[in-house]
Amino acid sequence: MGLGAVALAAQQAFAEGSNCAPRHLVLERLSEKYGETRQSIGVASNNSIVEVFASDATGTWTITVTLPSGVTCMVASGQSFETLAEALPPRGDDA
Repeated sequence: MGLGAVALAAQQAFAEGSNCAPRHLVLERLSEKYGETRQSIGVASNNSIVEVFASDATGTWTITVTLPSGVTCMVASGQSFETLAEALPPRGDDA
């Protein structure tokens, strides 16, 4: 899912009032309840911040989007998180 689509999903979730809260509350919950820390970050085209939080100990993960207003929405979560460092395929390879 592209960053723009994730940010759009967060805006929709915010409009519906679900899975969104002030950033400090979301980060506190991810840390205390799930042991998750930030693993990656990116900026979407609408200036929203997209982050992936995960726990090496439990394998849980959560994707959040923080809107320019400072509200953070949890847009996806799951199990079995793994860190990968895959190389791009050689140019000209159809893979």
